[in-house]
This record gives sequence, C-alpha cells and structure tokens, in this order.
Amino acid sequence: MSKVALVGAPHDANSSFLRGPAMAPDVIRRVLHSDSGNAYSESVRDVLSDIEDLGDFSAADTTNGVMELRPAMAKVLSQGFRVLSLGGDHAVTHPLALAVADQFGPIDILHFDAHGDLYPNFDNNPYSHASPFARLLESGCVNRLVQLGIRTLTPEQNAVIEEYGVETHQWRGELPVDLRLRFEKPLYISIDIDALDPAFAPGVSHHEPGGMTVRDILNALDAVEATVVAADIVEYNPQRDLHDMTAAVCTKLAKAILDLMHR
Repeated sequence: MSKVALVGAPHDANSSFLRGPAMAPDVIRRVLHSDSGNAYSESVRDVLSDIEDLGDFSAADTTNGVMELRPAMAKVLSQGFRVLSLGGDHAVTHPLALAVADQFGPIDILHFDAHGDLYPNFDNNPYSHASPFARLLESGCVNRLVQLGIRTLTPEQNAVIEEYGVETHQWRGELPVDLRLRFEKPLYISIDIDALDPAFAPGVSHHEPGGMTVRDILNALDAVEATVVAADIVEYNPQRDLHDMTAAVCTKLAKAILDLMHR
C-alpha cells in the first residue's frame, strides 16, 4: 500500500475577489477528525488511520510566493508519498502539479470547478487563481486535462481549450454519457469546491448557481480508473461557511480521494 500524506496549502494571495481559503486547512482537519463522523470511506475502507499529516507548506504571502510550493511538494513526493493537499485558492494547483510532473513525467488531470481557470493572464496576474491550468498547459507537463462542472466559460478560455484540446464538459445537470475517466498517465485530481452548487457548498468566495451535487462528484470519482498520485481540495472559504457545512463536504470528498489513492 502506498504511503499517503496530508498537507495544507494555506495560500490565497492570488484570489481575485475575496481572501479566506488560506484558513481552510485547519478547519478541514478539525472536521475530518471530528466525532461527528468516522474514518471510513463509502467503500468501508479506513482511510484516515494510516495517513501521515505533515502539517502545512510554507510560502510567502505574495502573488509569486505561491511558487515556493513547488519545491515543498517535491520534497514530500521524493519520500514516496502520494499527497492530498487541503486549502488555498486555486493558484496552488500550478506549483503542486508541476512538482508532480517533475517526479512522474507528463500527468493527466481531472479538474472539478465552476470555472475553467484557463485565463492566460487574469487581471494582469499570471499567478491568478483564474489561470493555473493555462500555466500548466503552457509548461507542456499535461498529457490530458478533463474538466467537469464548468459553467462560466468565456471566449478567451474557449481559445485555450481549442488550442490544447482540453476535454471541458460544461455542466448541464448530469455527468456526460460519453465521459471517459480511465487515465493512462499518473493522475492529479483538483477539486475546486465551487464546482458544487452553492446550496451544497456555501463556503466559497464565488457563488455560482447551477452546479454539481456532492453525489455527482462522488459518482465521478467512483468511475475513475487511474493511479492517483496527488490531489487538492481548494477554494473553501471558512469565512463564508454555515456551521461547517462546506467543511463537511470537503472531508467527504477527501475520504473519497484517499480511498482512490489506496486502490
């Protein structure tokens, strides 16, 4: 069984609207280990007893400081861990996924989000949380990028989709019947919590109605056939949450990802 590490990425300097996702790691940890739940995934696998919590990555609270996560992630991967990262805005995916590609070569990415995050240079900030997948595609480290839950595309992002052959599925209320979630390369999963309808996850900075249900994401994860080497759960903003409801969603999805990592 592969070793699995839990780490926090408390960085939100590249948020374009509200800050707060940097506070997420400790809140998710608290709910993950709360007596309100247990350590088991829905496949009745104890996914918490053998994970190693390595604490939080450290990175300067600046726009380009987020790139300090790349060597920090590389250090963890070099110890033979698969990694689940909690918290931060979506800008953290850029350096974290780069570190994974440094270790494994070209990677596949499964991305859940309301937004494509494909802007070449959002608000004149190349490190913006609206741009991580543009940066990753430009780097040449991505073999295949599949996006689910998307419902805010723009012509600028559509151009990137066409240029790189991104498999973007705009959300219309159900998983596409032709969805293929068998991945050949090592897989990185990135879940932006605002992929969910705000009814299920109010604790996000960008409320975008018309989104996925928790079960939609769980069903998609259950259909994945891949070697999952790393994942992140991002954009949870505790300052916008109601009674830890969104934090509980984060922990549910974390258990599903940990289950995948142990297969």
